[in-house]
Amino acid sequence: MQTLSISYCNCALVLRRNPIGKRNHVVNFSLLSSSSSSSSAPTLICGAKSKTQTDSLRVLEWDKLCDVVASFARTSLGREATKKKLWSLDQNFDESLKLLEETEAAIKMLEHASFCLDLSSIHISLVETGIIHARRRLSLRADQALEVASLLRFFDRLQIDLKAAIKQDADSYKRFMPLSEMIMLPVINRSFVKLVEQVIDPNGTIKDSASSSLRLSRERVRELERKLEQLLDAIIRRQKDAESMTVAKIDGRWCIQTSSNQLTSVNGLLLCSGSGGGTAAEPIAAVPMNDELQNAREAVAKAEAEILSMLTEKMQVDLYQIEDVMKYSIKLDVVNARATYSRAYGGAHPDIYLPPEDGVESLSAGDSSLETNSSSEESLRRKEWLLYLPKCYHPLLLHQHKKSIRKTRETLKYNKTAGTVSGPLPVPADFQISKGTRVLVITGPNTGGKTICLKSVGLAAMMAKSGLYVLASESARVPWFDNIYADIGDEQSLLQSLSTFSGHLKQISEILSHSTCRSLVLLDEVGAGTNPLEGAALGMAILESFAESGSLLTMATTHHGELKTLKYSNSAFENACMEFDDVNLKPTFKILWGVPGRSNAINIAERLGLPCEIIDSSRELYGSASAEINGVILDMEQYKQEYQRLLNESRRYIRLSRELHENLLRAQRNINDHATRERLKIRQELTQAGSMTRSTLRRTLQQFRASAAQSSRSKIATQLQTKVNTTNNGDNGTHSSSVVVSRPTSGT
Repeated sequence: MQTLSISYCNCALVLRRNPIGKRNHVVNFSLLSSSSSSSSAPTLICGAKSKTQTDSLRVLEWDKLCDVVASFARTSLGREATKKKLWSLDQNFDESLKLLEETEAAIKMLEHASFCLDLSSIHISLVETGIIHARRRLSLRADQALEVASLLRFFDRLQIDLKAAIKQDADSYKRFMPLSEMIMLPVINRSFVKLVEQVIDPNGTIKDSASSSLRLSRERVRELERKLEQLLDAIIRRQKDAESMTVAKIDGRWCIQTSSNQLTSVNGLLLCSGSGGGTAAEPIAAVPMNDELQNAREAVAKAEAEILSMLTEKMQVDLYQIEDVMKYSIKLDVVNARATYSRAYGGAHPDIYLPPEDGVESLSAGDSSLETNSSSEESLRRKEWLLYLPKCYHPLLLHQHKKSIRKTRETLKYNKTAGTVSGPLPVPADFQISKGTRVLVITGPNTGGKTICLKSVGLAAMMAKSGLYVLASESARVPWFDNIYADIGDEQSLLQSLSTFSGHLKQISEILSHSTCRSLVLLDEVGAGTNPLEGAALGMAILESFAESGSLLTMATTHHGELKTLKYSNSAFENACMEFDDVNLKPTFKILWGVPGRSNAINIAERLGLPCEIIDSSRELYGSASAEINGVILDMEQYKQEYQRLLNESRRYIRLSRELHENLLRAQRNINDHATRERLKIRQELTQAGSMTRSTLRRTLQQFRASAAQSSRSKIATQLQTKVNTTNNGDNGTHSSSVVVSRPTSGT
């Protein structure tokens, strides 16, 4: 066990630290009086972790950002659910990944242009009260039934749009996951929607055609009202002071009203009489019809109640399904709020990863074995950093800027004046914290942006954990933090009799007690508020404790120069400073990494015209060694700026070379594709020519064979004919010779 004792302001601060490697370490700050060692001294320990985390969220203004994001929800229940979900910050790593997947899917749906996730046309509170009435077996109101049907119709339309997108592209279901499952899961009761459309008008009035009894009752009401109006008009025409009389309705009863306070000559019942309001009387002849009118209206109300009771019974049959649609609608509104905010403010999908707890590297959301070469190189470059947030904006400052631009534009539009609406954007900061860094010490001048940097990182970490896109460039990489603790601002407590310094120590003590190896700790002006030497020693001890076993990452701002030296004795520390413009004597709000901040007070005083004697005396008192250190730091800043310039230039050349390489690869692919197409074309032409040649040869051969067969048949026929002729000739010669021979014989 290590113990550090520092006396200050008649008090002693005892710091107890556990050995390295124990997660559930306890660091106790005890405020002890130097004149008494009584155990009744006040303690700075607060065991309520929820209060510590709540205070941290409050000083980081997370509640204000929750309100901004919730304003993008389209329903009242969606806004409440958005704020509640964002404020909880109770997600584990897998849940954070799922929330980011939902946000990404919603953004893809919004960019697809065929999906409508806007629920603003539906009064979701009426749907909620309608479900409550149905659950309690109370009759629905017409407007409640109408809004329930509108919600079901909206979800049905969403399912139809998703099915159409899947029909066009089968990969759409996977592309829009997990929202695809959320949309397709509820069962829509289309028969209830159709029934509501049949009986209720879009303005919320039950239709006459809803039932025959309602139609007849309303017709009877209209007929009685017409007769009453005719009757009263006739009575008025018979009166002498008819000009001051009008037909009116009081409490649903038709009567005659006069503009004067004098009693009328109409024979009837006096309904009302007041100063300045005239008098109203119901004629005796109109009383029976008014009574019948009241009965007819009661019949109308009874018929309407029967219809609403029938709708309630139909709704109760599938009440659980309607409740599911309601639940998924609110959840969809929450996701849509996150997606719309992320798009409106130019957010980027963060690559969140689970920090190793036992030294084994964890997978991140962006890990994939199917990455391309360029994306793989980018991913490997990002994995070199513990936290990588290039061009990171403070979300509330960016919101304030957009709000100011919008207000100026509305003013110009209202005044009908022409002018350009513009304003300086907040300056983004580049956060590049390498692996192995446990504590980052940021120094710089007042109002230089140190506190804004702390809040920007804290809000970015909470946004990534809650499923929001971070306001940084596309290559953002953020570890998943189980908790974010912060000690920022003046935490003076008059109720607890604690000074500003004691208030900071109380908060730091609670943070040390509850932080883990996966926590983010943000400390503003650590060690401030007391004697500079003691404050510096205390700040060094606190930061060393966090570096050993206090948190995954601690970021601290300070004006104590001694804290800058921790980097050179402990590799877990890193320095950064806020850049200062020596020419214009104002901060640039940019971060210089690896460079400790230097003092600018004497130089500023000299440039502002303070007498030379005072400047020389102050430099002499400050010391030549400190001046030399400032000179070295100034050289480091210049070298760092030159290095950054060269680094940006080299990155630009690398980007250009990659573009050229991609163009060459594209050209090579085009050449190869062209050569392949030409080879295929030539092969097709040769194949076609061969086919034509074979066809021609086959046809010629067939013709030759046919000609040969014809000539062969002709030759054979000729030969046969010749043979036949020869045979015939031979027979004739034999017969002639026999005759010749026989003649001499007969002569002898």
